[in-house]
Amino acid sequence: MKLKRVATIGFVLLLTFAMVGCGTAKTSPGTDKKLGPVTVGSKIDTEGGVLGQIMIAALKNGGFEVVDRTKTGQTDVVRKALTSSEIDIYPEYTGTALTQFFPGAAVEAGVSKDAQASYDLVKTRDAANGIVWLERAPANNTWAIAIPKALSDSEGIKTLADWAAYINKGGAVKLVASQEFIDRAEDGVPAIEKAYGFKLKSAQLIVLAGGDTAQTEAAAAQGTNGANASMAYGTDGNLSALGLVVLEDPKSIWPVYEPAPTVRAEVLTKYPEIATILDPIFKGLTLATLQELNGKVSVDGAAPATVATDYLKSKGLIK
Repeated sequence: MKLKRVATIGFVLLLTFAMVGCGTAKTSPGTDKKLGPVTVGSKIDTEGGVLGQIMIAALKNGGFEVVDRTKTGQTDVVRKALTSSEIDIYPEYTGTALTQFFPGAAVEAGVSKDAQASYDLVKTRDAANGIVWLERAPANNTWAIAIPKALSDSEGIKTLADWAAYINKGGAVKLVASQEFIDRAEDGVPAIEKAYGFKLKSAQLIVLAGGDTAQTEAAAAQGTNGANASMAYGTDGNLSALGLVVLEDPKSIWPVYEPAPTVRAEVLTKYPEIATILDPIFKGLTLATLQELNGKVSVDGAAPATVATDYLKSKGLIK
C-alpha cells in the first residue's frame, strides 16, 4: 500500500510538471509546434531600430519567442552576424546588397534603378549564401546629402552638381557622416566625388560613430563644429523639422534602396510562419509611412519599440 501511494504521488507530480512545462512553451496557434527562439538584429540607425522592433512585435504576436539584438552594428557587422548565425533575421536594403554584397552585379544586369529587378537579383544571388529575402517595403531609403535651407537659398544650391560647383570655387563645407558613408566607394562619398567632379579634404569631413542620420542631420542643422552638410536618408522624418533640404541627384548615382527582412534559410525552413507574418507588414511600409515612423523617434523622442507596437496596432496587424 505504501509503495502504491508513493508511486501515485510521483505520477501526479510528474503530470503537474509536464502541464506547467506545456503552459510556458511558445507554440504556434492551433498546434503544439514551439516557435523560436528567433534572434532579431538590425542596423544602428533610426530606421534600423524601427524596422527591427516592428519585426519583433509582429513575431511575438504570432507566438514566437524572440531575442532582441537590434542595433547590432553597421552593415558589415550585422551582415556578418547573420551569415555566422549570431542572429537569425534583420532588415537589409536592396541597394546595399547590390553595392556591398554583390558589387558589379547591378551594372552587369543593368537593374540598379529598377526596384523589382534589383530585388529579384539580390534575392537570387543571396539564396546561394543560404539567405532568403522576404517581401520588400515600397520605400526607397536612398542615401542623400542634406544642407541647411539657409545655405541652399543663399548660394542657390539645389542639386549635387550645384554643391560640387560651390565646393570647387572654395565655398565653406563640412560634411558630417558615418565612416561607412565616407568610405564606401560604390555609393558613398567617393562615388559622389567621382560623379560630380570634386574632392573633399579630410578637414572638411566630420565622422560620427555609427550610422544614425538623426545625429548627422542635427549636427548639420545646428552647425556643430562648423558642419553644414549631412549624410541623410530618403525616409528620414526630421529633415523639414530641422530646416534641411535634400540635394537632388541629377546623375542618379544611387541605386534603389528598399528594405526587406533577410533571414537564414534554415530558420525559415523550420519556421515558415515568419514569412506569413512579416510579408504583409512590409508590403504596407510606404515611403510616407516610414518617414512618419522615423520622425516619431528622431523628432518626438519616442522609443522604437513603442512606435512599432503603436503602428501595428493602429493597422490591426497585432492585438
